[in-house]
Amino acid sequence: MVKNKKLSTAENTLDKFYLPVVAVLGHVDHGKTTLLDAIRKTDVVKGEHGGITQRIGASTVEVVHENIKRRITFIDTPGHETFSKMRSRGAQVADIGLLIVAATDGVMPQTKESIELLKAANIPYIVVLTKSDMPEKNPEKVKQQLLKEGILLEGFGGDVSYIEVSAKTGSNVKELLELILLVLDMHRSAKSQAESLAEKDGFKAIVIESKLDQKMGPKATIIVKSGSVSVKDELICEDIQGRVRTLINDQGEHIQNITVGEAAEVLGFEKVPNVGSVIYKKEEFVPAATPQKEVVVKPVDFSAPEDAIPVIIRTDTLGSLEAITQALPEKIIIVSSKTGEVTPADVMLAKSVKAIMLGFNVKIRPDVANLAKTEKVLLKNYTIIYELLDEIKEALEGKALSLQEVIYGRAKILASFPFEKTKVLGVGVLEGRVAKGDRVRLMRREDIVGESMISSVRQGKNPVSKVEKGQEAGVILSPMLDFTIGDMLICHG
Repeated sequence: MVKNKKLSTAENTLDKFYLPVVAVLGHVDHGKTTLLDAIRKTDVVKGEHGGITQRIGASTVEVVHENIKRRITFIDTPGHETFSKMRSRGAQVADIGLLIVAATDGVMPQTKESIELLKAANIPYIVVLTKSDMPEKNPEKVKQQLLKEGILLEGFGGDVSYIEVSAKTGSNVKELLELILLVLDMHRSAKSQAESLAEKDGFKAIVIESKLDQKMGPKATIIVKSGSVSVKDELICEDIQGRVRTLINDQGEHIQNITVGEAAEVLGFEKVPNVGSVIYKKEEFVPAATPQKEVVVKPVDFSAPEDAIPVIIRTDTLGSLEAITQALPEKIIIVSSKTGEVTPADVMLAKSVKAIMLGFNVKIRPDVANLAKTEKVLLKNYTIIYELLDEIKEALEGKALSLQEVIYGRAKILASFPFEKTKVLGVGVLEGRVAKGDRVRLMRREDIVGESMISSVRQGKNPVSKVEKGQEAGVILSPMLDFTIGDMLICHG
């Protein structure tokens, strides 16, 4: 990596090189998100800024490569197998892929799926062995497993590059950024880069994520494949039109325009565009012969078999909605499905048709949860898709369905203390109680950070089983989550 003192010779070279789009694929829990956070902290321009402020599904970092300041855009594609369509779209819009494989676990089911998607996309990719700081790592075993999957690594008779990294320690993160640009440059000549930047075919962008915000309206995260787009431009996406009202980058900044390889969240569409759809400027748009297929949602069928289960679904994004609706068993009848938080009207609709209310990564206000309880509507909000699918499958098999989420207590994180190899969260209980063994959801404003469990509760040096409203205590989570002061802990069952 070139030292910062040489940056002055490269200040005006940023826009002379193609900005690559990188799709990050791999098995759930193999460290994709942690690695991306480490990459963002390595940004040579922003320095150690502590992560992004706006999670839009894509982010751009700047790095110095061969004394030239360049940029790379990363798409954070989901890890679970039922998100295969979203992952494949991520690979289709990308110039290069990162296949994330934990050096501790090796090749897993979603690793194999990701390999097929990368091969089908016909783009170069790099194998990234994560968790290289762990004592139980076994990279040689992982390399042999990859060989069985048809991946011929460098040094093993092939030309697929690989690198061992540790997001926790930062080992080889900068070297990974260098390797991405090296591999890209090997597959793109200077002429093809210049042609890509010229972009004489007009503006075209791909929707990689979308959702309905209750306050701001339809949102879509886009990656620009050609041309550029600015605030006030008129766009069209399938049968949806819009005028760019706002462009927001991964730092939460309002910007005026984006160009090839850049990502931003767009506000101004009249409806939520489908994930994977193509956006054009209205004046350049030529209707395609065959429209793209939209998300298929099963209509209500009141003549369905008695063992069918009607559900109402609300998700955080359209990509999540598509993945869930396509993964549900045939005997699930989708009464209604859309993005956005669960509302009182949703609960009453669920009551009227005797449906189960399912949320995925959405906000459920206390008044809505209380209404569901009063009206005896089964309601639960999930953060992991396979947990939702597993419980639905169990319900179809006739097993007891305990989907009603019970909130035991809410606590605010007031302080943080180091303890052995972990951290203690100093909390103040605002409602209910906080108890050892509780499942907890970590909330940052309206965003869900993650799910965990309380493994220890202490007041002073004394271990206790629980603390009530108005009391303070120290709690330890297992597994530990990336919390900050001011976050909320929601204890639930």
